[in-house]
Amino acid sequence: MEVIGLIAIGLLAGILSGLMGIGGATIIIPSLTLLFKTTQHMAQGIALGAMLLPVGILAASKYHQAGNLDIKFAALIAAGFLIGGYFGAGWVAQIPEPILKKVFGAYLIVIALQLMFS
Repeated sequence: MEVIGLIAIGLLAGILSGLMGIGGATIIIPSLTLLFKTTQHMAQGIALGAMLLPVGILAASKYHQAGNLDIKFAALIAAGFLIGGYFGAGWVAQIPEPILKKVFGAYLIVIALQLMFS
């Protein structure tokens, strides 16, 4: 049952990422903490590990085929993401679990409000 649940989380994250360009972490992290009772730190690590290799390569190829992918923009963002991810992963271990959960939740609320009212 665990295997099916984890695959379902991945499928949902992938479908929504492909449909709306959202980060899979907005699906994966809450699913892991709520359904599988992982810690926030563990959920974030799992989400990064899951996205490490397949991070949208097939979805990005579809966007590229449709003329909706600027490779230069994507490469520059990826370079910043690479460096920022390294530092962010180092800093997160110092943030207590309850604070990290609140920060992540606030992030999701801000993004939702921005999308709803823009």
